[in-house]
Amino acid sequence: MKIIKTINEIREQVSSAKSSGMRVGFVPTMGALHAGHLSLIQAAQKACDFVVVSIFVNPTQFGAGEDLDKYPRNLELDAAKCEALGVDVIFAPQVSEMYPDGFDSWVEVGGEITKVLCGRSRPGHFRGVTTVCAKLFNIVLPDAAFFGQKDAQQLAVIRKMVRDLNMPLSIEACPIVREESGLAMSSRNDYLSDIQRVDAAIIYKSLLASEELFLSGERRSSVLRSKIASMISSVDYAKIDYIEIVDPDTLMPVEIVENKALVAVAIEFGPARLIDNIILSLNNA
Repeated sequence: MKIIKTINEIREQVSSAKSSGMRVGFVPTMGALHAGHLSLIQAAQKACDFVVVSIFVNPTQFGAGEDLDKYPRNLELDAAKCEALGVDVIFAPQVSEMYPDGFDSWVEVGGEITKVLCGRSRPGHFRGVTTVCAKLFNIVLPDAAFFGQKDAQQLAVIRKMVRDLNMPLSIEACPIVREESGLAMSSRNDYLSDIQRVDAAIIYKSLLASEELFLSGERRSSVLRSKIASMISSVDYAKIDYIEIVDPDTLMPVEIVENKALVAVAIEFGPARLIDNIILSLNNA
């Protein structure tokens, strides 16, 4: 496995793979790899012949006062995990490689899709996400890129960008990977104390409770949201950023769930802002 830090070299590696007839899969990450990331790599390996993993803590998607400086970084450990899985190449550029002096071009998805949910509380976040993903897609030129369903809004935004700009790759969604307690895997889980980690399991339990209500016949989003809020509020230090029930594709609010909806939450648990979601669907009944 190679660890590459320059754009020219990663392009050479991918070009060589493609000239050999290989299908290229790409897993963009910010490092601090956990089982959720590893499941994306494994999905890419099943679908593709040559897999590139990027490890880059993207500064443009962090807002003022967010955790850019303390975001976990351990390239050596991440590389060992990738090598154990048989990743072909890691692309780990420096910030100066991705954003050289004079950089001032941005890719921004307009409309409500970037203004709701996390976009409402993290202004500018998705401009950073779409810009770095557009750059990475242009650099790596993958046939397919793999993202986790945990970041449901990011997934919807990236899909819209790729569709709107006719980018020649497919965006593949992979299921959420959870800890034994049900807590969704996240690099930010490491910010939690042991007690906070146990308490944070209430997030998924509350989502499952809303699903149980839905499958028993409740269709009003207000009632489903209230169920989630009451359960999360049982942890006195948990601070609710949002609890929303929306269309899975447009992310627009759904007041009555007719058939399918995304239930998405963002909760501050002590030092960590945690997001999670489930899909409500009559097909689950």
